[in-house]
Amino acid sequence: MLDANIKTQLKAYLEKLQRPIELVASLDDSAKAQELRGLLVDISELSTQVTLREDGQHALRPSFGVAEPGQAPRIHFAGIPMGHEFTSLILALLQTGGHPPKVEQAVIDQIKALPGKFEFETFISLSCHNCPDVVQALNLMAVLNPGVTSTMIDGALFQDLVNERQIMAVPTVFLNGQNFGQGRMTVEEILAKVDTGASARAAEEISAKAAFDVLVIGGGPAGAAAAIYAARKGIRTGVVAERFGGQVMDTLGIENFISVKETEGPKLAAALEQHVKQYEVDLMNLQRAKKLVPGALIGIELENGATLKSKSVILSTGARWREMNVPGEKEYKAKGVCFCPHCDGPLFKGKRVAVIGGGNSGVEAAIDLAGIVSHVTLLEFADTLRADAVLQTKLNSLPNVTVIKSAQTTEVTGDGQKVNGIRYKDRVSGSEHLVELEGIFVQIGLLPNTDWLKGVVELSDRGEIIVDAKGQTSVPGVFAAGDCTTVPYKQIIIAMGEGAKASLGAFDHLIRTSVQA
Repeated sequence: MLDANIKTQLKAYLEKLQRPIELVASLDDSAKAQELRGLLVDISELSTQVTLREDGQHALRPSFGVAEPGQAPRIHFAGIPMGHEFTSLILALLQTGGHPPKVEQAVIDQIKALPGKFEFETFISLSCHNCPDVVQALNLMAVLNPGVTSTMIDGALFQDLVNERQIMAVPTVFLNGQNFGQGRMTVEEILAKVDTGASARAAEEISAKAAFDVLVIGGGPAGAAAAIYAARKGIRTGVVAERFGGQVMDTLGIENFISVKETEGPKLAAALEQHVKQYEVDLMNLQRAKKLVPGALIGIELENGATLKSKSVILSTGARWREMNVPGEKEYKAKGVCFCPHCDGPLFKGKRVAVIGGGNSGVEAAIDLAGIVSHVTLLEFADTLRADAVLQTKLNSLPNVTVIKSAQTTEVTGDGQKVNGIRYKDRVSGSEHLVELEGIFVQIGLLPNTDWLKGVVELSDRGEIIVDAKGQTSVPGVFAAGDCTTVPYKQIIIAMGEGAKASLGAFDHLIRTSVQA
């Protein structure tokens, strides 16, 4: 099952086990069960600390649990955790075997103190780069708290269960049989949802903080760069981030970040966070700003009720996926309407889907999906595709792709449970058409996260924050950077440069205002 190179690396990891563990397999007669058994045999032969039992009684087969000998497994993998989930398997083995997790002690204490029973099930696809974060967070909770169990379920392998639960996007998490949430979630985000007193405690702690010199709102590339440049000046710096890493966390391949040949979004986001934490930056993650109050000390009110004060503020709230804004889209979001072809594509194996958008993202999505689904219909509003020529050539070579130009999407249709079609109008003839399908992938660009700033900071007609050459906004002491601003070309490397520039602008503002005072 595992090649020699992977075995060598895994053997080195298993030497870190501090206590014995056992793998408890629940198998059937399928080919996948034999493949899984081969994986488990390979693992058990790499360390004397690992034993294998094949008398598991888990309802989902093939599957296996990871546990200390003599204990019932609290971590289960329903499927073969390869691809992006291989790291989840390694961490489950190490943490069950006593290797300390790399999380803050306060998080560990919070997990251990959770009362009650929590049975988590996470539906994943092995090609999903967001899924491992969720699986690993829940597995860690299961290791630390006897009241928590975590089961990873490969949606491509358990299609009947996927259809029964109406799973149309991954990761999708169920808690005690009820839908808990979709999308990437960190352990801190999960704890905030299950620990009902956490928000009030955080608000009280945040409100007690002294005023900052620079307060950065947003934790993407622009925000990280701004925080680092401010902290290096030796001034009191804080960061409020709804999700550190921002849109980068949802980016799979990055191949144009100069000096780095290739990387992935989550890796870059982790590196950004590590860099920020090297300095004296007060990082307040999982906090959403809802109001900016101008003044000598600028106020930032958060969703949890806390208020922060700062002499200057840098807005780097980034952007989100642009939606079609047609009837049926919101009703069927995560029920067939998707935004990540890499994550959710495997759930539509052998089915018919549409891709909305003819830019690079849309054409790349159509190409990727064509290898999984039965047919792809690409709808483009304009009369020509905007994607690079090399991508269009590849797209046109695929036999199961139909490209429709001058198509205005008018409605997403469904049966009340999931998507069953999309309507569009031919912008040339005016005729209406219905395409019957099971999935829709929206790839039509981004919208700035600036709704909360309307009426306070001057915005463009597209909702972007208007900035000058130094990143200054219309409000004295308030600067902005990144995808939320009018600066053209929404790229990671440009956002970082703009974040640095806004931070230098804020520092210059602080110097000038202190001299005037």
